[in-house]
Amino acid sequence: MINNKKLVIVLPAYNAELTLPQTYSEIPFDIVDEVVLVDDASTDKTIEVARQIGIKQVISHEQNKGYGGNQKTCYDKALELNADIVIMLHPDYQYTPRLIHSMAYIIANDLYHVVLGSRILGRGALKGGMPAYKYLANRILTLVQNILINEKLSEYHTGYRAFSKEVLRKINYHANSDDFVFDNQMLSQIVYAGYDIAEVTCPTKYFEEASSINFRRSVIYGLGVLKVSFTHFLQRIGLADSKIYRPKN
Repeated sequence: MINNKKLVIVLPAYNAELTLPQTYSEIPFDIVDEVVLVDDASTDKTIEVARQIGIKQVISHEQNKGYGGNQKTCYDKALELNADIVIMLHPDYQYTPRLIHSMAYIIANDLYHVVLGSRILGRGALKGGMPAYKYLANRILTLVQNILINEKLSEYHTGYRAFSKEVLRKINYHANSDDFVFDNQMLSQIVYAGYDIAEVTCPTKYFEEASSINFRRSVIYGLGVLKVSFTHFLQRIGLADSKIYRPKN
C-alpha cells in the first residue's frame, strides 16, 4: 500500500506469453497489492504462463471482446478488489513497469486523479522505435484533440495509465467502445468530468513480440479519435448529448 491506499495493477492481455514473464518480474511488489490479468481469448499460452509465474487474479474471456472490452473487465475487477489506485500496464513490455512507483505516488499523495505515461515527452517514442508514420499521426491527432477538447496533453494514445478509484467510479466507461478508441473516449470523459491529468515521461519499446495494430486498423482508430474529439467539443458547447458523458446509473 501507499499512504494506506491499495494499489492494483491490471494487465489487459492478448497473446502475451512471450513478454508477460519479463513484464511481471519488474512490477514493484513493495507497493503493489494485487495484479489482475484479463486474457482476451488468446490463442497462445498466456493463461498458463500467468498462473506459472504466480498471478492469482486471472480472468479469461471465452470470446475476444476487444481492447476496450478487456479494459472494462480489468477495471471492474480492480474495483471489486477495493483498489484505491489502478494502473493499467500492457503485458507486451512496450512500457516499463519501473514507472509504477512514480505514477502511483502522484495519485497516492492526492496531487492528481489520473496519470499518463507519455512517450512523446522527451524523445522516448522515436528512440524506442515508434514508426515515423505513427509518430506523425500521433502528433497531428493530439494537436486536433487538444484544440477540440481544450486540453494540453502531450499525447492521448499511450496505453500506460493510472487512475484513482474516484475516477473509475464516476465515469461511465461501460458506455464506451470495445475497440481501441476506448482509450480516447475514457480520457474525453475524464476531462469532461473536470479532472486534471498528469503526465510522466515514459520510454517505450517497439519490437516483434510487442502488440501493435496494422495500418488499416490505425486509420480506423484515427477516424474514431476525431469523432470522439468532435463529439466532446459539441458536448462542451451544449450541442450534443452523448451517452458516454452521462453519469453511471
